[in-house]
Amino acid sequence: MEKKNVIVVGAGFAGLTAARELQTAGIDYHIVEARDRIGGRAWTDDRLGRPLEIGATWVHWHQPHVWSEITRYGQDIIASPVVDTAYWYAGGELKSGTEAEMDAKLARPMEKIFENSREFFPEPHKPLLVLDEKFGASQELKDAFLAADQAGVLDALEDGDFTQEEKDLCNAYWSAGYIGYPEQGSSLMAKQWAALCDHRLSLVDEQTLRYKLVNGMRGIYGNIAKDLTGEIRLNTAVTAIEHGEDSATVTYADGTSETADAVIVTVPVGALGNITFTPGLPEGAQKTVEQKWNSTGFKAWIKIKGHHNIFGYAPQPAVVSVLRSEYFEDDDTTICVAFGSDHEKIDLESIEDAQKVVDQWRPDLEVVGVTGHDWVADEYSGQAWATLRRGQFTEGWHHFRTSTSSLHFAGADWASGWRGVVVDGAIETGISTAREVINKLRG
Repeated sequence: MEKKNVIVVGAGFAGLTAARELQTAGIDYHIVEARDRIGGRAWTDDRLGRPLEIGATWVHWHQPHVWSEITRYGQDIIASPVVDTAYWYAGGELKSGTEAEMDAKLARPMEKIFENSREFFPEPHKPLLVLDEKFGASQELKDAFLAADQAGVLDALEDGDFTQEEKDLCNAYWSAGYIGYPEQGSSLMAKQWAALCDHRLSLVDEQTLRYKLVNGMRGIYGNIAKDLTGEIRLNTAVTAIEHGEDSATVTYADGTSETADAVIVTVPVGALGNITFTPGLPEGAQKTVEQKWNSTGFKAWIKIKGHHNIFGYAPQPAVVSVLRSEYFEDDDTTICVAFGSDHEKIDLESIEDAQKVVDQWRPDLEVVGVTGHDWVADEYSGQAWATLRRGQFTEGWHHFRTSTSSLHFAGADWASGWRGVVVDGAIETGISTAREVINKLRG
C-alpha cells in the first residue's frame, strides 16, 4: 500500500501536535512555516534582560491538553505575584486598595455577566450542545443562547443597579480579556470561560493570569519539535491551496508547489485571507475570514525602575486596560505585563508611550524599557488571540471544524474548549484534526 503524505501548514502548537499525531500513526508529513521560527503566537524570546512570553503565557492544571504536555516534558510552573496594591478607576476617580478588595468589587457584576453559564454550557467542551436537537434543550433555552451571542459582554450591566465603579472595573477586565473592544465581543465567550472554570471568577483569573512556565512556552513547543522526525521548513509561506476529495496541492510564495494526500492548515483567521483556496471556502467560513475576530489589541512588557508590586485597571478609552507586576529583577527594576484593546494606540517600542500608560496609575514611577509584538499588524497572524464578535459564537468558528475534502483546519481559533487566550485549544485541535485525517486516510 502506498504510504500517505500530509502537509501541515504552520509550526505553532496546533501544527506541531498534529504532526506528532501523524508521526505516531506512521503517516509521512512535513511542516511548512512562514516565519523564521517555530511556536506561532507562542513565542518565548529574550527581551528586557530576561526570557519573556511575547505571545501566550499562562497555563493551569485545569487545562487538560496543555497540562498533559507539561507532564510529558517535565516542565514546572511558577505563580505570578500577589500584588501589594491595586489601582482602579471609578467614574474617572483613581482608587486603590488590595487585590482582594478590587476582586471583591468585581464579584457582583461578574456574577451577572456569567449568568446562565451552567445552563448554556452543561458540557463546556461541547460549546454548541444546547443547540443540538439530540440534546433536547427547550426552545426557550435555545432562544436565550442565541440572544446571548448577539449581546456584548458588558450589556448585562445596563439592566440593574450596578455602580459606575463596577461597570468601569468590568470594562477594564474584559477589554484585556477579549483583547479588543468588549462592546463588540459576544457575551457567550465569557460565559463559556466561566463554565470552563467551574463558574468561578477566581478560577477564571487563575487559569488566564496566574501560572506560567518556568522555562517558558518554548519548554513545550521546543520539546515537541525535538520529538518530530519530519521536516520543518521555515520561511515557507503558503499562497494557495487547491483541494479535492483525495489530494491537495499547496503553492508557496516562491512559486513552487507540491501535492499531498491531505493538508492541515493551522493559520489563524486573521491571516487566512493571504491564502487562495480552490474551491473557495464554504460561505460561513469565508464570511468569518472577511469579518475577522474581535481581536484588535496588544500585549506589552513594561520595565520600571525599582521594585513595585502593583496591579492597575482602567476602562475605555484607556490605552492599557490592565497592568500587573510580573518579575522583580536583580538590577532593581520591575517588569510588568500590560494589555490594551487597540494595537494602533501604542508604539510597543516607545518608552514615552509606555510612560503615559504607567502615569495613569503611578506618575511617580519611571519607565526604562518596553517591548512587545504587534500580532494584529503581523501578516502571518493578523490578530492576537481569538475573541469572537457578536454572532460569531454560533455562526463562525465551527465552520472550520468539518471537512468534505482533503483540506482540514486546526488551531486555537477553532477550538471547542479554550479558544484563544491560552494554548490548550491549539493542542486540542491539533490532536483532534490529525486524528480525523488519519482515520480518513486509513479508510
